[in-house]
Amino acid sequence: MELATFFEKFDQFADAPNAVAKMRELVLHLAVTGRLVATAQVCQKKPLKSLATKIGSGATPAGGRESYFSEGIPLIRSMNVHFRGFDRTGIVFLSEEQADKLANVVVQPDDVLLNITGASIGRVTTAPPEMAGARVNQHVTIIRPTAELLPRFLAMFLASPAVQQMINDVQVGATRQALTKGMIEQFIIPLPPLAGQKRIVTKVDKLMALCDRLEAQQQDRDARHAALARASLARFADAPTPANLNLLFHPAYAIAPADIRKTILSLAVQGKLVHQDVNDEPAEELIDRISDKRRAAKLKGYRPVDSGEVPYEIPESWSWVRLGNVSLKSDSGWSPQCFPEGRSGTEWGVLKVSAVSWGVFKAEENKALPPGMRARPDCEVQAGDFLLSRANTEELVARSVVVDQTPPRLMMSDKIVRFTFPDEIEKAFINLANSSDSSRDYYVRNASGTSSSMKNVGRDVMCSLPIPLPPLAEQRRIVAKVDELMALVDQLETQLAASRAAASNLMEAVVAELTVEGP
Repeated sequence: MELATFFEKFDQFADAPNAVAKMRELVLHLAVTGRLVATAQVCQKKPLKSLATKIGSGATPAGGRESYFSEGIPLIRSMNVHFRGFDRTGIVFLSEEQADKLANVVVQPDDVLLNITGASIGRVTTAPPEMAGARVNQHVTIIRPTAELLPRFLAMFLASPAVQQMINDVQVGATRQALTKGMIEQFIIPLPPLAGQKRIVTKVDKLMALCDRLEAQQQDRDARHAALARASLARFADAPTPANLNLLFHPAYAIAPADIRKTILSLAVQGKLVHQDVNDEPAEELIDRISDKRRAAKLKGYRPVDSGEVPYEIPESWSWVRLGNVSLKSDSGWSPQCFPEGRSGTEWGVLKVSAVSWGVFKAEENKALPPGMRARPDCEVQAGDFLLSRANTEELVARSVVVDQTPPRLMMSDKIVRFTFPDEIEKAFINLANSSDSSRDYYVRNASGTSSSMKNVGRDVMCSLPIPLPPLAEQRRIVAKVDELMALVDQLETQLAASRAAASNLMEAVVAELTVEGP
């Protein structure tokens, strides 16, 4: 495939990750290997030391940023050096006295500027005319080519994928990347005739401009698709009909599966996903029966949900209730000293908090109970258990799951709470309610802990969670509908992943074809 055809067929690659960035890399690779312009074959290769009149970096004045001025002689720092050009953002200035101490790094127009340390190591550009007379700090090296090497051609070479990979592999010191002057001097430069270099630079500029246009088109397309996606989600939220559901799977644009799942969940817990049946027993009557059972068992009650705690309106047949007031029991496990590795065979294990994960039970997330330590069968997890995680990061605390199936001899840790519900409650619906945005907000507000990397919620906090409760028959209809829709979203996610993988594989194959070395 010719490079021109590659650009013409961009739509086939557009869904590949970083498609335009890979096109730019391809252009630079072909440019510096002499295959972009037919008449510009590389004739010789020389070390950069023999092709430069200057290679050197500067320094930061004593006092650091406190020593800079609002005007004077510019000091170029690594933040100003980018692959796509020089960026004046953050330019600082030196006094004449400070600049005199950096007289050995005075910038001239078209000097090649290369970042040599830190996260931006390898970024390269040429100095614009208005930066003549500026200085550079210790993170930027000036490379001033001789007359036989065009600065723009050198910058392209340094930005090419092979050189960037080599630079990224450099590691000097325990934690800091750096390029030394000696390393830079030993770069081997492919050197076409000067006229060939000029043709290559002109061709690269043309193709990079085309890449810029393709990138702008992608951004415009993505913005329009995002607007269509938001409109479709809003329309489905207002009227969750089958016709409006189809809009979420429109082939002209892709709505993120996570956004669709979030919308479905929101509609489910607000009573907008399935119809209300006037023949259903109202939730209030369910709650009365559960309350009788709790009083008979002499269980602690929790105050009713007041109007100020209600995050949204629910159907008339529903009721707001606290989680603890519709459960018959809550218990947790223990945390003995365990081996860090998971159990093997049929020995006893203790589940880690990561075993409870957004509606998915991960039995493999466990630690082995040491030999000889007595197990606690009362803490063993059983199929059908409703589990809540008590500790995790702020975003993940209080995740819940209904255990579908589980191997025997796995115990809860003290960071997992098990709730037992009466027959009037569909546990899978409680799982949906616990995963909703309003519940997430509640847990974030009420979690304890000084660090966002580890938060805790106590059992009383869990039991005080306000949840919207539909009639039992509607709970089951909602769960069935959510399962049906989530299966469709899973299919969509699989299709999107396959489409992106196909685009990526196609692009990789074409790039490989174009970059393979000739005989």
